[in-house]
Amino acid sequence: MTVLSLQGINKRYGGIHALSDVSIEVQAGQICGLIGPNGAGKTTLFDIVSGLQAPTAGVVELDGREVTKAPPEVRARQGIRRTFQRVQLYGQMTVEDNIVVATEWRSGGGGLLADLVGAPSRRRREVERRRAAAEVMQMCGLTELRMALAGSLPIGQARLVEMARAIVDQPRVLLLDEPTSGLNQHESARLGQQVTALREVGVAVVLVEHDVGFVMDHAERVVVLDLGRVLADGSPADVQADDAVREAYLG
Repeated sequence: MTVLSLQGINKRYGGIHALSDVSIEVQAGQICGLIGPNGAGKTTLFDIVSGLQAPTAGVVELDGREVTKAPPEVRARQGIRRTFQRVQLYGQMTVEDNIVVATEWRSGGGGLLADLVGAPSRRRREVERRRAAAEVMQMCGLTELRMALAGSLPIGQARLVEMARAIVDQPRVLLLDEPTSGLNQHESARLGQQVTALREVGVAVVLVEHDVGFVMDHAERVVVLDLGRVLADGSPADVQADDAVREAYLG
């Protein structure tokens, strides 16, 4: 089943073509690596998929429904989640609260009045949120840091918090932008385990990563961008053997 479909995506900034006719389909439970040299258009493509930028031309579909013009918050609620090359956390909130906030949109009903009176439905929902956060913190090795302020964490742990926030409310598509940057070997291995676990429950993962070894170890499919165009699309072995890819990026 195709979960994410990009059809003829173009992005121009004046006379600069950041993306040119990019078409990619990602299946449920597939880990797709997206690699290429700096300036190839990888983060721009992520911004278009997540709704932070609009394409100059082209169509974005999620589960067969067009979302090209949908705002970021709508896409997030429909199941497109992402992390960022520069970590985006609420620095003055605890690790636990940074994760719980991703589920706040599932209010439990009752509106403002239910909030003010502490309605039973709201209290039950809060217990469920905290339980889900505890589970994902355990998965990501963050339990002992649950009450730490996110802004006090080193970059590697902060990235794991961002990852936990992205998956606490199970996504349909997860966009990971340089997730191993700043992680030590143990943290990278844990991240790899989580990516594999997401595949097993049907989440489509698109992975932008300069650590080519990590991509080749975990992705079953690799797309190579160069100067805003798809240079290659295939298995890790096929991509590594591609002369054009080796010349433009891997060589």
